[in-house]
Amino acid sequence: MPLSKIRDKIDDIDKQIVELLNLRYQEVEKVGVWKKQNNSPIYIPEREKALLEKICRHNRGPMTREILHNIYREIMSGALKLESPLKVTYFGAPGSFTHQAALSKFGHSVELHPADTIAAVFKAIEAERSDYGCVPVENSTEGAVTHTLDTLVNTDLSICAELNLPIHHNLLSRGPFSEIKRVYSHIQVLGQCREYLQENLAGAELLESASTPKAAAIAAKEKGSAALAGKIAAELFDLNILAENIEDFSNNTTRFLILGKQRTQPTGDDKTSICFAIKDKVGALYDCIKPFRDKGITMTKVESRPMKNANWEYCFFIDILGHRDEKTIQEAFTEIEKLCSFFKILGSYSRVQ
Repeated sequence: MPLSKIRDKIDDIDKQIVELLNLRYQEVEKVGVWKKQNNSPIYIPEREKALLEKICRHNRGPMTREILHNIYREIMSGALKLESPLKVTYFGAPGSFTHQAALSKFGHSVELHPADTIAAVFKAIEAERSDYGCVPVENSTEGAVTHTLDTLVNTDLSICAELNLPIHHNLLSRGPFSEIKRVYSHIQVLGQCREYLQENLAGAELLESASTPKAAAIAAKEKGSAALAGKIAAELFDLNILAENIEDFSNNTTRFLILGKQRTQPTGDDKTSICFAIKDKVGALYDCIKPFRDKGITMTKVESRPMKNANWEYCFFIDILGHRDEKTIQEAFTEIEKLCSFFKILGSYSRVQ
């Protein structure tokens, strides 16, 4: 078949896609009206998960699951904007990995607002300047983000969703590789790319910046300079990607939390986060986690932090598999709470595999 004929067929299919998308969005507008009339949340993470799983079952290829997810992420982002303008605050500057995580979760059609501190993200939602927030909570190599854990203790917000973002560092610059004399990035990123830098840019000066977006901003203005940052920074600062995924360990992943005021419904594959402070007695921690074992509940994470209002007392953060509305989990929580000086459910949300 001549190439022109193939392209004509693609043009016809594109026309049908646009017509179908508009038909879908007409129904979306009706959903938005219903949600406003019934005071229902605009963003429903459990519905999002069910929809993505359903469309993947319909996929027969050659489109990959990842491509389909990315397409529908933007379709759903546009739907959220049609239903009601959605505001999301994320920790860090534009071009940061938290910015990338927020885009990955909500798409490009929602309003995204940066915040200088993790506490400012919480405050934006509490004051209803934003509907949701995105903050990092742990990294596979660096461990827990303690400021996020500490702030979760004293907020009325809930964890609505989670996502895991693989952290890849890239060499970005306006000029060619041969002209690089200086490399800017956050001190941790420079350390995570040490082997690549020694092998490929041994003569370049390594300079610390406050963040990867600030490094990209410098590289965009300064001749002979490069930055180590994510791909989104390359887009924002119009930089060329000279080398991709140059980190020394390829399995570096950060887990992010989506915070909001709503209580999500069970999906059948959920996770629940809690925190508690134990009473000062021998075997107290064992007694508190024993109900999980007795009822066959799986713990996936245990983290401890010192209590801010009492010396030598600790708050434990635990993730378990299951939803807070499940009977066995409610029974376990009732037993545990009796043994604690402080107990709090941080949220139940759809589990990311």
